[in-house]
Amino acid sequence: MGLFDDLSRFLENRLEEFLRNNPHLELEALLEQLREQEEGTLKLIADLRIQEKRSQEEILSTAQEIQRWHIRIQKAKNAGREDLASAAGEREAALLREGNQRWGHMQGLKERINQSQELLRKIQQRRQEVQAKAAVAQTARAKAQTQQRFETSGWSNKTSSYSSGFDDLEEKFRSWETQDELEQMKRNLGK
Repeated sequence: MGLFDDLSRFLENRLEEFLRNNPHLELEALLEQLREQEEGTLKLIADLRIQEKRSQEEILSTAQEIQRWHIRIQKAKNAGREDLASAAGEREAALLREGNQRWGHMQGLKERINQSQELLRKIQQRRQEVQAKAAVAQTARAKAQTQQRFETSGWSNKTSSYSSGFDDLEEKFRSWETQDELEQMKRNLGK
């Protein structure tokens, strides 16, 4: 078991290191995780809505049964059959209790649906935020790659003047500042 734990820990550390070195992949992994959460929440909402509909149908059925037994109570009383009226009254009372329980269950389902919809809204908002950060990271990454190609071709091109050297310095600072912003975003995402 110890060897498996060590191997598992080693692989987790390597994965974390890889993701730290490739922040765009970390953002993509986070996006995938948010997509899965969104999908799961949508399925939960759909399931709860089916349960709610079933619960409403059961409540309606119980209400119809209560109405039927209420009419029977009146018929039995009108016919002078107090024994039947009393038994029908007990049945009606039992159905009322059952109806109240079903009503409470349906209200609980409605509350869970509302909570799930709020969770879905938060997940979607978070996903939009991460997508925006991923777009910024992608732009910065493309800029850094362009800068790297520019610097590489600059070294092979011997005809550079002081003014182009100054522009190179500006680009280096921009690239460094962009990387610094990415690292800050990554730390903020980890919170």
